[in-house]
Amino acid sequence: MAAGAMTGAESVLRTLSAAGVRACFANPGTSEMHLVAALDRVPEVRPVLTLFEGVASGAADGYGRMAGIPAATLLHLGPGLGNAFANLHNAYKARTPILNVVGDHAVEHAPLNAPLASDIASVARPVSHWYASAKDARGAATDAAAAVAAARSHGGAVATLVVPADAGWGPSAGPAAPMPVMPPAPVPAEAVAEAAAALRTGEPAALLIGGAATRGPALHAAARIAAATGARLIHDTFPARLERGAGVPAAQPLPYLTEMATEALEGLAHLVICGTQAPVAFFAYPGLPSRLADPATDVRTLAGPREDAAAALEALADALGAAGEPPLAPARVPEPPTGPLDAAAIGAALAALLPEGAIVVDEAVTASAPIVQVTAGAAPHEWLTLTGGAIGQGLPVATGAAVACPDRPVVCLEGDGSAMYTLQALWTQAREALDVTTVILANRTYAILDFELSRVGAGAKGPAAAGLLEIGRPDLDFVALAHGMGVPARRAEDGETFTAALREALAEPGPRLIEARI
Repeated sequence: MAAGAMTGAESVLRTLSAAGVRACFANPGTSEMHLVAALDRVPEVRPVLTLFEGVASGAADGYGRMAGIPAATLLHLGPGLGNAFANLHNAYKARTPILNVVGDHAVEHAPLNAPLASDIASVARPVSHWYASAKDARGAATDAAAAVAAARSHGGAVATLVVPADAGWGPSAGPAAPMPVMPPAPVPAEAVAEAAAALRTGEPAALLIGGAATRGPALHAAARIAAATGARLIHDTFPARLERGAGVPAAQPLPYLTEMATEALEGLAHLVICGTQAPVAFFAYPGLPSRLADPATDVRTLAGPREDAAAALEALADALGAAGEPPLAPARVPEPPTGPLDAAAIGAALAALLPEGAIVVDEAVTASAPIVQVTAGAAPHEWLTLTGGAIGQGLPVATGAAVACPDRPVVCLEGDGSAMYTLQALWTQAREALDVTTVILANRTYAILDFELSRVGAGAKGPAAAGLLEIGRPDLDFVALAHGMGVPARRAEDGETFTAALREALAEPGPRLIEARI
């Protein structure tokens, strides 16, 4: 390559920077070394090292949810992408804007079946809305521009670009200009008219919202519609990003349990869906339906996940004459808890101490419902949830959210079993001095699996099954684990010590961890 010529790797990074990418969560290897070296020449893109690819993908998810623009991941061939897969699945379900940059063997080396050779495309496609592989250094920048545009289009998508090693080290003509971003598709006027007609009947109705409809002006429009028509306002069980708290319109969560969800939707004449899909059960159960809406209910989609839910709700509100300020959640701050520590006590302490504008990442799993209930009237905040059900999301998502929003405190509610999937995120939080307070809800069991065993008709729990569902022998020491990764930590076993620990953690900058024994 001629002296002073730009490499394909540098052209890719400069293209990403020009298109607005500002963070790269990385766990690279040999095939990505030219991209690593080029980061020193493109300081606009912040490199953040993670010690496991599942942390990189989860952090990119948290970043994209809060920033609204994609972060990049930098992953090593098919195995690195495979390690990132579970949290990319969660991001795919959330429609988070993410750009995966995956290194590969040089084009001539790839057919030789080297030890790390794999079918990257087959790994990528189930968790990628867009996929391409660069052919050479000259075209890599154009591919990168297309990848960023895809990640930012239609409200958010996961895009995966494979960059072979020689496409990184070869000469390039320079970066490519940003490509147009496609907005979410407009909703047909007929869909607005049909939804309005259904809600005008006065018959029992509900508006189920998800995606972009759970925050900002869209949430306010949905609440105005519900108030004007008497419809119930319900949000997805696991929304990607939900605004809630005092002074915010309150939507009720669709329950996780099939029996409770069908009961919540029973008797509706009309169900209008906006920003999400028709509700289905998380799993199939003997004797229970997979589709949660009452078979007698008229189900109508106002806006699907790729359509402009916010504009559709405004148009529907106009059609219904739903003007003015909607009902807002009142402030309800409980007294800090005393006595035994359980999920409700943790929620009470959080509601009492949560700063305005905080971001809460919820992977409390079986402990989540009581915490959600008691924090409904806390200071206004945002709630990020486990959209795809693949556990190990909470710590990485909190990490990425803190990188995206350095001026906002982040609280991560994490089950002890889930935490062990991606505990390495604590190290990244310490290294980057991120303001994340992690609460480990330590019940020393996979409680969700114990609960599900009783529901699926698999039979009584014997000693072998019990051994696969409990977390003990030895007990996990999260205080020691956090200290080993550079994060200050303490243990709480009652309401008073937990409240004191949470108050201290929220008052101090940087990461903190509380092991809450429940």
